[in-house]
This record gives sequence, structure tokens and C-alpha cells, in this order.
Amino acid sequence: MPSISNRAIVASAGAGKTTTLVDEALKVPGKRVLLTTYTNENVAQIRQDLVERHGCIPSNISVVSWHTFLLREGVRPYQNYLLTEKRVRSVFYPKERRPFHRKNDYLTAQRDIYGDKLAEFVFECNKSSGGRIVARLGRIYDYVLIDELQDLSGYDLNVLRELFLSKIVVVVVGDPRQATYSTNRAAKNRKYKGEGVFDWLKEREAAGEVNIEVHSISHRCNQLILDIADSLYPGLPSTTSGNEELTGHDGVFAITPAEVKEYVRSHNPVSLRYDVKADTLFVRALNIGITKGRTYKRVLIFPTKPMVSFLATGNPEEAGDKSRLYVAITRAKYSATFVVKDPRSLHWLNKHRERQ
Repeated sequence: MPSISNRAIVASAGAGKTTTLVDEALKVPGKRVLLTTYTNENVAQIRQDLVERHGCIPSNISVVSWHTFLLREGVRPYQNYLLTEKRVRSVFYPKERRPFHRKNDYLTAQRDIYGDKLAEFVFECNKSSGGRIVARLGRIYDYVLIDELQDLSGYDLNVLRELFLSKIVVVVVGDPRQATYSTNRAAKNRKYKGEGVFDWLKEREAAGEVNIEVHSISHRCNQLILDIADSLYPGLPSTTSGNEELTGHDGVFAITPAEVKEYVRSHNPVSLRYDVKADTLFVRALNIGITKGRTYKRVLIFPTKPMVSFLATGNPEEAGDKSRLYVAITRAKYSATFVVKDPRSLHWLNKHRERQ
């Protein structure tokens, strides 16, 4: 039977997702806790938060990446249930998408397991062993806390469901709007990828496996910023701002390339770009993807063409990579400004601003 204490916290940008998870870990000092997340950057952030809050990482808390968790606790102890002669050495992450491989094709010639196959291997190995992987986890951990839930995809959701159905108390935290990464590129559970994970959670709640909590107050962004950002995901709960501070330059704006130099001088924003191919007019900029979880007073965004289309029409289907656009806008406390050739062409954004 699943633990009635399983919780899924769906939190907006600036709602303190990682802080919430660290709080959960520190609330149970006598229990064995696994705290995990997908990216190494988020692992480092969790460790830093624990040290800042507690002075150290408590001995009862283990902080590892999701793939390290799967490899260490799922693949290696019970791999004999799927493998005979070959033994898993490490994880291999191909730079390019692999061609179609058979279901049981897990390893490279060097005995490294494909990153896309990690969760599938653990799920199938657990099934072949009669549930021994999850049973062992129940003897090792009382709590499994997972940050950045929206990054999980493919068979990772199957593994997560097995944890929901175990005696372990599972708490997951995430924002479907910030799915800038993915644990794998497998076709399994494709409809639940990214923002679709919210639908998966609702199905799991209906089955009595987890309780969903929505934390919709952002302590970072002002309401002007949140209204634009929420427009990208009209099917998800809207966000309310807990930041009522006014600076005289608040909300979402657009400037021309000719105005960038003066804008940077007068407002000192952090500049964001989609990737290194973006023309930032010699302004030093950060890739949007690495800024998830960070807070800046102001951001200057060098948008892609689809992002500009969204600002012109208000149609989220034209925005391209919605997750990265959402992350870019919601890094800012006070103002998010886009660099475009003709700000007057952004009809939807301009009308939106007129109504404020």
C-alpha cells in the first residue's frame, strides 16, 4: 500500500521549492533521508542550503543526483536479474540521439549503461526480482525527497510510481513550467513530459498514491512579471506575487538594440540568452538554462524569434521553448526587458501593459 504521507508540491517560480524540500529533510532528524534531484548544479545548491541552514549536511541525509541514485541503489545491487556476463561499469551519455535499440539493449561495448536506459533498467530489474530493489530501498531510507520533479521523464516516472507504492514516504517538488531539462529522451510516458507531469500527478492522486499541494505565491517576482509568465501556461494554476515593492521601473518591457548600452548602464540587469549562438551585442550574458533557481533584480533578455512571436500575439503555442522563456522572465524581481528590433510590433505585450 502507498504511504498516505506521499506529497507532490507543485510550486511556482520564486515559491521556494528547494527551501521547502530542505525544510522537509531537516524536520525528521531521526529518520534516514535521501534527497535527490537531476542536475549536478541542483545537487550542489541543495548541499549548500543544508550547510547554510544546519551548519553541515546531517549524517542522516544523503544528497545525490537522480542518476547516481539509480546506478548505486538500483542497477549495481541487482543487475544479475537482467545481465549475465556483462557488468555495468558506469553511465554513458551520447551527444546525439541514438538510433532505435531493442528493449533489452542497455549497454555500450565498454559496459557503460546508456543514460536513457537507466530508469528502464531499474524498473525492469525490480520487476524481474519480484520488487527487491524497492524493498531494499525501504530498508535503507524512511524518506525519499525529490527536487525538480518536472525534469523526470520516460521510465523515471515508472520508478517514481514504484516508490509511491512502497512504504517509503516520498515528497516531490517541482514546477511543470520550468522543464528545461529531461532525465532521458525515451518515448515512454511522452505525454507526461514537461508540463504534462501535472496530469500524471493528478492521475496518481486520483489513484490514492499521492496528495498534491499547490504553492502559488511567488516571493520573487512582482505581479506584472507573473501575469506575463503565467500566460505561457494557461492550463496551470496562476501565480500570486508576494513582492509588492515598487522601484519605478517594474514589469515587462521591450527596447531596441540601439538602447541596450544605455539600458545596461542605467539599470544594471543580468543579461540572458537562449544559448551561445545568440547575438547579445557584445553584452556578457548567461544561458537561460543554467539560471533556473536564481534570483536577479532585473534581467535583459535576448529572445529567439518564437519568443518574439509570443510577445506579439500572446499565443503560447508560438513561443517555442516555453520553459526557457518562463525561466528567463521569472528570474527577475522587478523588471524583465526584451531586446527586439521594433518594440511597437509586440502588440499583445503592449496591450497587456496598457491594461495595467
